Amino acid sequence: MGIVRTEITLVNIRDMNVADVGYMPQDQVRRLTVNALVDTGAWTLVISEKTREKLGLRVEEPNEATLAGGIKVSSGITEYVEVRWKDRKTACEAVVLPGEEDVLLGAYPLEGLDLMVHPKTQEVVGAHGDNRYNVIK
Repeated sequence: MGIVRTEITLVNIRDMNVADVGYMPQDQVRRLTVNALVDTGAWTLVISEKTREKLGLRVEEPNEATLAGGIKVSSGITEYVEVRWKDRKTACEAVVLPGEEDVLLGAYPLEGLDLMVHPKTQEVVGAHGDNRYNVIK
């Protein structure tokens, strides 16, 4: 599979909640639109410290991550962030990796958005076409 990117918008859910009850104007909700690298091998959303700061996300679980090659780095897992793709949205935690340049869109948010990488066109598409399905078994 080649390199696949797609445009997503990340939104601070805490800001949205504050704005919804009238304590903050809607236009001050922190959001960031990025051209994310789709990484079906990553389990969730991966962002840089710089992206975390722009969105104002709190690190809920500081920890140590092991990267490919056994390299250990300090990282953290953020509070939930809303991920938007076209007319779809989901929420997930983000792993913050120091020095990471790209936003990686992993398997968990792809599933929540009911998206997949089309194997022939190498584009992100709805797993069920234009209809979004979330099945609970």
